[in-house]
Amino acid sequence: MPSVPDAPALRQVIDVLESLHPPGWAQSWDAVGLVCGDPAAPVRRVHFAVDPTTEVVEEAVAAGADLLVTHHPLLLRPVTSVAATTFKGAVVHRAVTAGLAIHVAHTNADAGAPGVSDALARVLDLDDLVPLDPLPDRPDLGIGRVGNLAAPERLGDFADRVAGALPATEQGVRLAGDPDALVRRVAVCGGSGDSLFDRVRASGADVYVTADLRHHPASEARERAAFGDGRPYLVDVAHWASEWPWLAGCADRLVAALAADGRTVEAHVSTTRTDPWTLRVPSRGE
Repeated sequence: MPSVPDAPALRQVIDVLESLHPPGWAQSWDAVGLVCGDPAAPVRRVHFAVDPTTEVVEEAVAAGADLLVTHHPLLLRPVTSVAATTFKGAVVHRAVTAGLAIHVAHTNADAGAPGVSDALARVLDLDDLVPLDPLPDRPDLGIGRVGNLAAPERLGDFADRVAGALPATEQGVRLAGDPDALVRRVAVCGGSGDSLFDRVRASGADVYVTADLRHHPASEARERAAFGDGRPYLVDVAHWASEWPWLAGCADRLVAALAADGRTVEAHVSTTRTDPWTLRVPSRGE
């Protein structure tokens, strides 16, 4: 009778996650790693999500998960209490009492290859990927990616491609530029990316896909582009949607790595939309 692979201990699962996205790749201000959980506890089911919200924790508990892996940190800024009378403390208490560990892979997953921006680039069918902002000591890694479409296409059609590739949000996809312009070279950055405009221009990208574009940086980028050929054009998506594609790939890599060591876990990706916006009211006359 064939043997049944053993469930790994939490510490073994964390070892794999940190081999995929080493904590040393994280930005100095970040808070990655294990938030709560007993390293010796067995892990049979892992739940993946972008945000460690109350709703996501309840979803993970209902699914019977032993570990919740999130992209965004639960405790990014220092706190003096995790009492259940605070909203973050309530999340910690719910996880601990349910036996749910929480682990965070944030900017270390952003820098990874494969990582958050790789996943975004690949759902947009980009090839020949290179980092947009390479790590100084590892130029094959870094924030963002730049790649190429198989053939030039209209900017408007490319925006439709983005909308079809990402999960739906109330924001949808916003476009800055001539929809009839042809684009082929594409820069992407999962999450907030308006600090990288200099890198985008240096990359020669025709269009930049990212999230959380603020008025002044976006306006100045378009004004500067007007002095040239209008590039890079801008495609702005919801923060949560831009990072969600990473989850499935990370889940698959975790399962495969543990299986290669004779360990088995189930992995599930959250379908809960944690984008904070819940309604869009069209402008009059739209």
